[in-house]
Amino acid sequence: MSAVERVSRWRGRLVGVAVAATALIVIQPQAAMAEPGVPLPPNQLITDTGKGKVAEADRDFAVKVRLAGLWEIPAGEMAQERSDDPRIKAIGRNIADQHIVLDKMVREAATKLKIELPDKPNEDQQGWLAEMRDAQGKDFDQIYIDRLRAAHGKIFPAIATIRTSTRNDTIRKLAQRANQFVMTHLTLLESSNLVDFAALPTAPPPNAAAPAAGGGNAAQASLVADAQSESGSPISLPILGVIVVVVAGIALFLSRNLWSDPHRRRRRRYRSYY
Repeated sequence: MSAVERVSRWRGRLVGVAVAATALIVIQPQAAMAEPGVPLPPNQLITDTGKGKVAEADRDFAVKVRLAGLWEIPAGEMAQERSDDPRIKAIGRNIADQHIVLDKMVREAATKLKIELPDKPNEDQQGWLAEMRDAQGKDFDQIYIDRLRAAHGKIFPAIATIRTSTRNDTIRKLAQRANQFVMTHLTLLESSNLVDFAALPTAPPPNAAAPAAGGGNAAQASLVADAQSESGSPISLPILGVIVVVVAGIALFLSRNLWSDPHRRRRRRYRSYY
């Protein structure tokens, strides 16, 4: 085999590998982009029959997903036009393309469940798009990242609530898919290195631990609460403490007198005999 033939054969093999890799990305994009060891949710295990009660929170969730696409798709298109940074252009393109897919999902779910969806962004979202239209270059980049990161931060916990509480299987599947999209978008936005994490809203403090049921503290709290409900006004703890001390003192005084009186009478009787 000549050298020319060997080179030609190697070129054919390389082209075949490239075609196979491209096909894998097109057919299974999630599998191609998944990090090693990170499991992907098995979406095919969730039914999508429309069965189950649709709560008002479910309807509101579908509306929010639709609204997200109505402003983030044009925002991503503007990122490709108004940004000078290749990273921002790529982030905008990816987020816009993924929202097109997610928007199709929510419209199909809404048709199945007879949920009415909006056809234009809300007032706040229109204001954000106006900000972006008035900006260019680095100013646009910062506005784009700030607005989208804030919006995704708000809807992310809402998706988790719906995913874990809905009774409807179509909404459940939509929430699971939306969660994957939003997590990806958060990561893309943060990869811009323009997110000011110190300026993000802080999580609320955890609730104070309640006293254990059946314990002494719980019993004391119950007694105080009963006393308050009967009197119609709260009882001051210092006053309650004084009352307890006084009652204990009276009880001690009476008990000492009861025990001491028989002994005194006996001593008097003994003395009378002598």
